[in-house]
Amino acid sequence: MNQSIAPPVLAAGLRHTEHLKVAPLHTVPEIDDAWPGFRDMPPVFATAMMIAFIEQTCIQGLRPYLGEAQRTVGTHVDVSHVAATPVGMTVTADVELIEIAGKSLLFEVTCHDETGLIGQGIHRRAIVDLERFTQRLGEKSTFLHYR
Repeated sequence: MNQSIAPPVLAAGLRHTEHLKVAPLHTVPEIDDAWPGFRDMPPVFATAMMIAFIEQTCIQGLRPYLGEAQRTVGTHVDVSHVAATPVGMTVTADVELIEIAGKSLLFEVTCHDETGLIGQGIHRRAIVDLERFTQRLGEKSTFLHYR
């Protein structure tokens, strides 16, 4: 008999923390070769990577609360990147779920390195059914075949 255990109930107040040691691949010049404007920028933790790290922290914090067929997708980011972080430092992302409105989840987020605050703001995610989301994405991809 295969029984699924129901996930715990998701509620405002959920907190989660992750740590990331900044490597060269997380820096502005390494973002993407297709964007040559970044090539001569200082080798510091990229804002895009900080946002991705915040999203990863939210995803990891939510995993125990989602069903097997559920995932979350980012829908809004409003974060300030207020200080640079060099390669080798560790960044800590702290997220707190502050609001649940149906399938929409609002997080207050902060990032610190060993010297202090580097970023803060809010991030919204939506709970989606993975199969339905993937199906709709496939339907949208058919648009490419008609161009």
